Amino acid sequence: MAYQVLARKWRPQNFSSLVGQESIVTALRNALQEGRIAQAYLFSGIRGVGKTTAARVLAKALNCERGPAADPCNECTSCIEITRGSDLDVIEVDAATYSKVEQVRELTESLKYGPARDRYKVVVLDEIHRLSRQAFDALLKIVEEPPRHLVFIFATTEIDAVPATILSRCQEFNFRRVPSHNLAAYLRTITAAEGIQASDTALRLIARAGEGSVRDSVALLDQLATFGSGSIADEDTVRLLGGLDTALFQTLLAGILAGDAQAVAAAVRRVEEEGWDPRHVYGQFLAFARDALHLAMGGSPEQVDLPIEEAQILAATAKASGYENLLRLLNQLLTSENIVRRSDTGALAVEIAWLRAAELPKLIRVEEILAGTWQPGAAPAPASRPAAPAPRPASAPATIATMPPRSAAPDPAPRAATPPPRPAPQPEPPSVLPAKPAPSRSSDPLTAFKEEAAKRKPNLGGFLDAAEDIRFEDGRVTILIPSGDSYLRTRLEANRAILEEAAAAVWGPGTRLEARESRPAPQAASAEAKPARAPSVEPAVQAVLEIFQGSRVEVVEEHGNYTED
Repeated sequence: MAYQVLARKWRPQNFSSLVGQESIVTALRNALQEGRIAQAYLFSGIRGVGKTTAARVLAKALNCERGPAADPCNECTSCIEITRGSDLDVIEVDAATYSKVEQVRELTESLKYGPARDRYKVVVLDEIHRLSRQAFDALLKIVEEPPRHLVFIFATTEIDAVPATILSRCQEFNFRRVPSHNLAAYLRTITAAEGIQASDTALRLIARAGEGSVRDSVALLDQLATFGSGSIADEDTVRLLGGLDTALFQTLLAGILAGDAQAVAAAVRRVEEEGWDPRHVYGQFLAFARDALHLAMGGSPEQVDLPIEEAQILAATAKASGYENLLRLLNQLLTSENIVRRSDTGALAVEIAWLRAAELPKLIRVEEILAGTWQPGAAPAPASRPAAPAPRPASAPATIATMPPRSAAPDPAPRAATPPPRPAPQPEPPSVLPAKPAPSRSSDPLTAFKEEAAKRKPNLGGFLDAAEDIRFEDGRVTILIPSGDSYLRTRLEANRAILEEAAAAVWGPGTRLEARESRPAPQAASAEAKPARAPSVEPAVQAVLEIFQGSRVEVVEEHGNYTED
């Protein structure tokens, strides 16, 4: 006897044998038992989920000598002839080759006559979406008002292509994809009956490759059983189903999670050397990363469609990387999937997508920045930072004053009219840093602050050198701008974020920054003291005033009034 493929040999002959369509089976059985037979049924769904099989079983149940019954007996003459396809009252038509309007008109004319022997004349019209618009129009009348002995059963894989006028005249049943675990259990039943040796892992891989189609899964099982002479090995299953070396995926996933671009490039070279389809590899890696995500959520390695040893290795990698990192990785890969699928240069698109995913570990979480726990990479070690002064009580807020208050006593000795060319440096109070740090002192915090700012933006070093004074006290850096220098103030304010980063790198997170104009020293209260004091100017400015015989005018705000010195 000729060999019969498993997909035909194990084709269901009753409703009980349909896999994964319990709700549809229940509806059809109830309709048969109660005699609520519709004039037309429409079965839709992907390939290989039982649409045509259910149509034949329904035709047998309608015409069974013991029926209409919830399940055909498969023993009477009608059931046997319908199974063989030789029953004159059950007409199966392939709409792909029967799509012309003239052919449909001939069919409808022949359907006006009653059945030759059976209870019902059943017309099974497969792939109905292939009919032309005119052919659909020719069917409308007879489908809406058929003779009492006529039942239509339509099947299609493209429900959207069926006109609404046909849909409204049919009872529609949507056949869903069969879950992988149901398919694996069905395949186990077949292997037990056929004497095929296969592990649970191999059956899960076959069911997963079938993508919800029973016929495809059984056909793959038949192919693998033929290759292994009745025994299916896990390694053969992975190789023949188009699967890839999972060790490559393990290495690639670890490289992406570690931000190792060299490991990603090596994986792409391996794909090209082996001649694998880059788009197929990308899709397989997406499924692999999804398994890792489920394991990071606490899933069991036995639930993953991988050999147990590889599933355990993947579980260790997933738990070490964390759920949030894997979720972010999958989101990045899914964003690039459409680009990879449509690209003419698949290998390049895959490489770019994986390299972009490898940049994710280098990103800094916003929560770390807001919490102040993240330290910039260019910042010095915590041990080299100066200790921040202890915060003051709330009742005494910290202030930085370069001039005494207005009510303070006047200077005991007025300044000279012409300042010396290079005045001797005066020691500052311990709580205030030197106004002009020496550039040669690299350990000076103010010099380090300027260097950090110049490192981030070179021209900021010149702006800071042009400042009149820079001071640090109580967690605040104060930059004193010469009075009236609006340009310098504008540039410092525009680069406030960079200056704050540089200050945080030197004095620690939370350091505040203030840029304000300096104010001249208060004048003596008596009018006699005014002529004795000349304006305090820098040596260069004083030299310019002498050359051009100019004078300096200072405007001092006193109790809301402006006076001129």
